[in-house]
Amino acid sequence: MAKRNVVIVGAGASGLVASIISARNGASVTLLEQNDRPGKKICATGNGKCNFTNLHIIKDAYRGTDPDFVKKTFLAFPVDWTIDFFSELGILPLNKNGYLYPHSGQAQSIVDVLCMEARHLGVKIKTNEEVISLLQEKKENGYIWKIQTKSWCYEGNAVILANGSKASAISGSDGSGYMLAESQGHHIHPLFPALTALKCKEQGFASWSGVRIDGSVSLYKETKVLKRERGELQLTEYGISGIPVFQISRYAAEALNHHKNVHLTIDFLPDFTEEEVEKLLEKRRRQCPYKSEKELFTGLFPEKLIKVLLKQKDLVSAIKHFPLIVTGTLPFSQAQVCAGGVDTKEVNEETMESRLHPGLYFAGELLDIDGACGGYNLQWAWSSGAVAGTYAAKSHTDS
Repeated sequence: MAKRNVVIVGAGASGLVASIISARNGASVTLLEQNDRPGKKICATGNGKCNFTNLHIIKDAYRGTDPDFVKKTFLAFPVDWTIDFFSELGILPLNKNGYLYPHSGQAQSIVDVLCMEARHLGVKIKTNEEVISLLQEKKENGYIWKIQTKSWCYEGNAVILANGSKASAISGSDGSGYMLAESQGHHIHPLFPALTALKCKEQGFASWSGVRIDGSVSLYKETKVLKRERGELQLTEYGISGIPVFQISRYAAEALNHHKNVHLTIDFLPDFTEEEVEKLLEKRRRQCPYKSEKELFTGLFPEKLIKVLLKQKDLVSAIKHFPLIVTGTLPFSQAQVCAGGVDTKEVNEETMESRLHPGLYFAGELLDIDGACGGYNLQWAWSSGAVAGTYAAKSHTDS
């Protein structure tokens, strides 16, 4: 029996894993990458250290129109399998409170072992190949896919679209996968930046720019609380950043996309109630009556933040509920991931195959699924890539 030809568009996280799994399942695999080398975006993750998965699946780890879409994918290729998969390829996991990194401390290690395995299995990795069109043709013995690049036309029994999203400043993050999906009749949910910083209405932010402080942030759509997160906040010249802000950013972007009023409040002393803050300030005044109001805050807040807080009418309220009106997010080029994407209703959650076209598969961020910070997006890439690669290599879609 002749091998099935599988063509994968995109040599990022999901595409590389899909190529390996397809090859292991007996397919002849061609991997097309429009950049000059595979895995560029992987190398930028985790500040170059690559948090490649997480032992703890938190509530709300995955977002999208239908977040439950991920469940069957993770049953088919769970976190434990991911750890074993990379361990067998040579990655010794470094566990930092459930966040797993390669022991080498280098994201490049992940890319290297994936490429080594793919080439060992005979995967043909073609770089500088930008796909411009897809066409499915009916043949006597079934359907064949024609994948046209600027320089060649590749043919396959199955094609996997794994070419990522518009997020990232890395070349190739152009959203071309959405256009290919649309050309096959797939619906694309609105796209907006996620895991990024928030721009807020001007309040003299230059004076607090550069401040890093532990706090909590609450996001509101109109009067409804959407999300609350706590951790190190970064105050910037345009608004607010930091991991807690990244975690809520997709909800802010989605609400703004629906033309809702979006605002947030910052709690600079989340371990204290308002009453306790009042008592704390009064105690500091009693202990050091010789200090000015500004001097009383020395040792409690950074100097730049003190200046901002003292300008507020109600000091306690400013400390506990500092208000900011959200006007937008940073652009796609400064986002870690992209929310929105290919409608998951049009994709079989057990196989990653299109419900519209047999032999067309999807993997990774191209789908309307995005994850929280902490290795969740890469885990989605590994799992969805593995499932797509498995079923694309099988002959169940042959006519």
